[in-house]
Amino acid sequence: MQSSWQRYRFCSSCLKSQLRDLIKWQRRLVPGCLRSIYSETGKWEKTYGLETRKEVEKWWLPRTKDQFCKTSETDKSKPKFYVLSMFPYPSGKLHMGHVRVYTISDTIARFQKMRGMQVINPMGWDAFGLPAENAAIERGLHPANWTQSNVKHMKEQLDALGLSFSWEQEITTCLPEYYKWTQHLFIKLFEAGLVYQKEAMVNWDPVDQTVLANEQVDINGCSWRSGAKVEQKYLRQWFIKTTAYAKDMLDSLADLPEWYGIKEMQANWIGKCVGCYLDFMLKVNGKETGEKLAAYTYTPEAIYGASHLYILPDHRLLHGNSSLKEVLQREFIPGKDCLTSVTAVNLLTKQEVPIVISAKSGFENYLDTKIGIPSTSPEDAAVAQNLGLSFTEVIETLPDGLETLVNSKEFTGMTRQAALKALTQKAQKKGIGGYLTSDKLRDWLISRQRYWGTPIPIIHCQTCGTVPVPYEDLPVELPSITSFTGKGASALETVPQWMNCSCPRCKGPAKRETDTMDTFVDSSWYFFRYIDPHNSDRPFDKALADYWMPVDLYIGGKEHAVMHLYFARFLSHFCYNQKMTKHKEPFYKLLVQGLIKSRTYKLPTTSQYLKREEIDLTGIEPVHIRTKEKVQVTWEKMSKSKHNGIDPEEVVELYGIDTMRLYMLFAAPPEQDILWDARTHAFSGVRKWQSRLWSLTTKFIEARTSSTVPSPQLLNKKEKAEAKRIWEQKNFAISEVTRYFTKNYLFNAALSRLMGLTNVLSQASQPLIFHSVEFEDALATLCIMVAPMAPLISSELWKGLAHVPNKLCTHHKWDDDVLRQSWPKVDPEYLQQPDIIEMSVLINNRACGKVSMPRQVAQNHEEVHELVLQSELGIKHLQGRLIKKAFLSPRTTLINFLVQE
Repeated sequence: MQSSWQRYRFCSSCLKSQLRDLIKWQRRLVPGCLRSIYSETGKWEKTYGLETRKEVEKWWLPRTKDQFCKTSETDKSKPKFYVLSMFPYPSGKLHMGHVRVYTISDTIARFQKMRGMQVINPMGWDAFGLPAENAAIERGLHPANWTQSNVKHMKEQLDALGLSFSWEQEITTCLPEYYKWTQHLFIKLFEAGLVYQKEAMVNWDPVDQTVLANEQVDINGCSWRSGAKVEQKYLRQWFIKTTAYAKDMLDSLADLPEWYGIKEMQANWIGKCVGCYLDFMLKVNGKETGEKLAAYTYTPEAIYGASHLYILPDHRLLHGNSSLKEVLQREFIPGKDCLTSVTAVNLLTKQEVPIVISAKSGFENYLDTKIGIPSTSPEDAAVAQNLGLSFTEVIETLPDGLETLVNSKEFTGMTRQAALKALTQKAQKKGIGGYLTSDKLRDWLISRQRYWGTPIPIIHCQTCGTVPVPYEDLPVELPSITSFTGKGASALETVPQWMNCSCPRCKGPAKRETDTMDTFVDSSWYFFRYIDPHNSDRPFDKALADYWMPVDLYIGGKEHAVMHLYFARFLSHFCYNQKMTKHKEPFYKLLVQGLIKSRTYKLPTTSQYLKREEIDLTGIEPVHIRTKEKVQVTWEKMSKSKHNGIDPEEVVELYGIDTMRLYMLFAAPPEQDILWDARTHAFSGVRKWQSRLWSLTTKFIEARTSSTVPSPQLLNKKEKAEAKRIWEQKNFAISEVTRYFTKNYLFNAALSRLMGLTNVLSQASQPLIFHSVEFEDALATLCIMVAPMAPLISSELWKGLAHVPNKLCTHHKWDDDVLRQSWPKVDPEYLQQPDIIEMSVLINNRACGKVSMPRQVAQNHEEVHELVLQSELGIKHLQGRLIKKAFLSPRTTLINFLVQE
């Protein structure tokens, strides 16, 4: 019987109608006919209808919440797997994008646990930031209260979806026990010379009263959140010197596996690191002003040939609060290279050169200050000649074409390459620049002029200057403001008992910094805190970090694959240099999932988004019912404001948890977008497959519950050949599904392979179902492989299989639940077939064993590399080690891994 609710096409416009019909349909059921499930009654229900599905989920939802590894119970002798999904902002309600990413992470976590790995799959909350502050203001609440209530509700939603996270590792960035350590890392950066404060032109949102990153300003120059026209203004801001690690971070990308194009995005963000910044001290009329200026050069090795410094006409020295502003403005002539009376002393070479205001309105990329070196730049030579500036030639070309340095003090005689290395290292040691970076990369501006963020742990003293808060005085907690009006950082200034303090050095009167940190700082190290969330002595324990890091699989949206990933990599490199961890890179593999999109309808004249009920869809083209205006139809990310969102709770009510999970995995590969309305047939497909799995299990249970004892010897020749084909299909499915789960995460392909195995088993003859050990083993194996993706139905199916008498397979743990079964392995006899070869594995030229694999795979370097890493041998000998390179020799069936000892 097909009910009216089953016949609906699933889309955002009719979901509520479907639910109403579903409820009516349920009420028409005869009272008392509701059946229960085998796990509760001991009687197997033959059909997987709506009532059975609800009973299965009701029974198994609390029973499948087995916790993954707790760091307090970590056994460092066992292999580990750290799966991490990007933590959410607690907006108060999950959306379908959340459901997709967490279904993927939950599936991988369950799979790896079944493989015998120690698994951590943590969850937490990116809880600071402007959205929470604005939402609280609108509702007359404090951001803390708003955030806490949202966290509570969203955690309940995650539990209701059957997502099994390592909740003992939960973190919330707005709690003092977390941001204490964000402040601790800030001070570490400050002490390392990687934090500084300077005046900078910023994007100012006049509505939200805060600084915006360039990426938060749209093409029309408006704020991405408030919509206000962004203003340009100069403010004294805090920066983290990420450019100091640019070259190292660029080079380290080579040690990482392919990231679906993300490595290229990271490399492009960083740029070619051929030059560096060097620090200068400014002087006017022969007197030092106390101001420093960092200037970029593409050829640091030629610095002794500098003739001048360029600055742009819109440079902060001309427009900010600099003491040189009046002098420079007086000497500036638009459209002309202007030689000024201001000079700059190179803190490395001690040379003094003049400041020139360039005739250009912009340099390459993001530069606003450059060093003019005529020896290496014809353009610089022309400017120097036109302005009558003297300079020294510092490059000499030898007869063999080799370029060496002259007139460069201790660097004279060196090749340009050797001088570049020596000179930049000297500058770095003196703390005056010298880090190779690109002309397109800027330091990380972290100041935010808002209340709801991590306080910057700095104290300003008139005597001592800028002083970091002592470690023992952390955390610097946000003051409690009972009447929150949204005045941003200025709200902190209204709490004198918080802002006024004593200087830690001289004990004199001082004031606290009132800027708070960009929330990207909180999220740049949260993956470390997950592994040791309750540590009250340090951000995290080194031994735990050395074991759990790097994250084996990081899952999240592509929109965070540049800035967040860059900042997280920077903090990880810094922690490595501070000897807080032995791993430089925080993430081994990255899986970016696409968006879930639905149709939107909007008026072209006003760009107003319309609700589905406001549109007439009966004609050739949709029109607005009221105005009859043609409506523009597009596919966009689900959003309340666009009236195209779907509530996950309603989807679960209609289809169930397992069906929703399977849909998310089957509708498209993870990196592709899902077009919701266009892919609704996937719901029908996975729902029918669940019913077929149930029917297949029912056939087996019915066949084996007769009084006759099964005997494989009773099978005839034809039936034995059929049993062998089932055995081959089972092994092929194990091989393929395992590969999809470990190599490219094509869950849709894995599900297709399992559906294929289901088809094979569904066609088996009755004698085979009754007497064949191959059929029984294949059905049990199918159930086990379904379990990570659909844990509820597979748990009930397994319970039915487990209680069948006279079982022929003895290698399964029938007394344990399906999620506690070991992930199936390909039978050794299958691997010994002619198309299977043994690949010899060497590590640093030393033989350590062999790995079986299909002959056709043995020619592909990437596939061989991955199969070895995922094998037992690879897990034992290569897990957590830095692989520098791997050499494959298909002819001799050998692969040699060169790893860091």
